[in-house]
Amino acid sequence: MKRVLSLLIFISISSALSSCSSYVYKEAYPTLTDGRYDSEFPYRGCSKQLEEISETVKRVTIMVHYKSYSFLREDSVRLSDATRDFLDRREAEASYQHHSTAGTGTMIYNENGKIALLTCAHVVDFSDTVITRFVGSDYRLTPFIRNIAVKTNQLIFLNEIGGGVALDVVALDRAADLAILGQKLEPPQSVLLRVFRYPLGKSKDLEWGSFVYLFGYPAGYRMVTKGIVSLSTRSPQGSFVVDAVVSPGSSGSIALAIRDGVPNFELVGIIKMIPAQTSYVLTPWKDGDVEYDPLEPYHGEVFVQRKAEIQQGIAVAIPTEAIVSFIERNRARLLEKGYDLSTWIRPPTKEEKAK
Repeated sequence: MKRVLSLLIFISISSALSSCSSYVYKEAYPTLTDGRYDSEFPYRGCSKQLEEISETVKRVTIMVHYKSYSFLREDSVRLSDATRDFLDRREAEASYQHHSTAGTGTMIYNENGKIALLTCAHVVDFSDTVITRFVGSDYRLTPFIRNIAVKTNQLIFLNEIGGGVALDVVALDRAADLAILGQKLEPPQSVLLRVFRYPLGKSKDLEWGSFVYLFGYPAGYRMVTKGIVSLSTRSPQGSFVVDAVVSPGSSGSIALAIRDGVPNFELVGIIKMIPAQTSYVLTPWKDGDVEYDPLEPYHGEVFVQRKAEIQQGIAVAIPTEAIVSFIERNRARLLEKGYDLSTWIRPPTKEEKAK
């Protein structure tokens, strides 16, 4: 009798646990097919898809060269004085500056040997001329020039393309902070470059708490991270904020949302800005590899240095609606240079493919 009773208790407990398990799953994922972007962590693995997507994201390296001319305060050089002839006469006094930076670009086109990448304009847009002025006794800028730096060369390239192939800026919009880079490559160079093929979503459909994946090169490392969407900076086109791990190099990273479960990824924007707090600190003169002992009093000259501290965990994204608008505005220019991106922003339907 005891055995029968124990067996009945075991069956009852097993049935209860089974029912509970099924009930919990239904409660946790009651609307996986509601047509909205998911706000929960994916309920199943998607490592293969994430790896494929990451292969379309590239590190874009930029090297900029400037020729710099410096003047003394007593020279009283104004901008109107800095003509080409004036600078040429000071050629022997010119110095050279080299700047290197990096960002993220996504491969959106690879046909007939031509490739195109989508990135942020500020990643590749450097001023042709940089001017600094002297500061007066009232700490206001004077009309007298202290330094003029003239851009002599700029190189944009992908590390994984050998042969020193430089990319061209095919289209750029400073206001939208978007740019398309392109180049004609030899077949062996372009054949292995994977294009991002997932659909373009609608940033306006994002809600508070929507879950997104971010792919980019923070600090030079190819990484995938996750974040939650906030709509505190909502614009008519659908810009949004993400609480994700970002750092210099993340500009241009793509943000992907999931509609009705993996692997239904959709591009909903690219990261354009990482907020930073600027401050000014006093710093000693540093020449070469001079190191100062923090335990010893410093008696030399003191300078003011501008320091920017990144606000970790905050990133502002450009919505896909703005990306599509940017490509459409530059459609004629892109076609003229051999880049037809119409199928990327609006892939053909099943019916159109069948024709």
